[in-house]
Amino acid sequence: MPVSDHQPQVDNTFDGAGFGNFIQPFQIEDLGLLGRIIRLDTVLASAFERQNYPDEVAQLLAETMAMTASLSGIIKFDGIFTLQTQGDGPVNLLMADITSDGDMRGYARFHEAGVVEALGRAGSLVPKLLGAGHLALTVDQGPETERYQGIVELTGGSIADCAQAYFSQSEQLETAVIVVSEISADAGPRSAALMVQRMPGEAEETVARDMEDEAWHRAVVLMSSIKPEELLSDELSATQVLYRLYHEDGVRIYPQKQVRHTCRCSREKVGNTLASFPRAEIEEMADNGVVTVTCEFCKTDYRFGKEDMADLFESVADV
Repeated sequence: MPVSDHQPQVDNTFDGAGFGNFIQPFQIEDLGLLGRIIRLDTVLASAFERQNYPDEVAQLLAETMAMTASLSGIIKFDGIFTLQTQGDGPVNLLMADITSDGDMRGYARFHEAGVVEALGRAGSLVPKLLGAGHLALTVDQGPETERYQGIVELTGGSIADCAQAYFSQSEQLETAVIVVSEISADAGPRSAALMVQRMPGEAEETVARDMEDEAWHRAVVLMSSIKPEELLSDELSATQVLYRLYHEDGVRIYPQKQVRHTCRCSREKVGNTLASFPRAEIEEMADNGVVTVTCEFCKTDYRFGKEDMADLFESVADV
């Protein structure tokens, strides 16, 4: 749907009042660019509900989840896209994944005392809380396909900086990204991302070669003018944000993809995992004859008694 210089156009079914949970793709025709806006709120609230994250840890995970949703839109895939950071800081793991259907989950592993100590030091959240480590992007389309993975060192002071380093060091399209978050006891958590990229393989047709750099510079300058409170506002829709930034350049709005919080754990999956270990090792984990496994993402407990374990290992032996 093209947007004129005077009025943004979009399917209002998906872009009305409020904040929402979605990936909004768009194209800036006159500048030869593609992009997307991500907004998450109740997805974050559901992911954080049983975790008791300190605000700063929740902020990092909220931005990781927004970045995951944004990066997942770069390629077409049928499976699971995962963004993960691992470091030697008190938050030694941030992980978020999203399926091609829009089901998303996220988790942060942290050492509470270490977080408190780190927050007392000067500096940005990523080096203070994540420390030295790496960021990994993985696309898993099932056992019949080869898994793709890209890895880059943690660089900069924010999750956006780390992602930007990935694009700078890889052969991906030239990309600029902003990620913001807000953790509020009253309004709940929310995060947003805005990403623009040079259009693949079509720049010469869309913009004259000698104007490409100028067009890219203009897009990034306009993008950097957006305020965090605008990206996080319930009063400004994604279309209105884009209209404020790029109405002079011809913005084309594409259908939104809705995002939902869904954990993919199940009793069957947990049981299959347990049965893949030596039986004696699993039985040593039992407490009063019961083995309890807790999903780190949703904190659901799965309990397996003696009869359950016998059935599990019997089924493995029959295969």
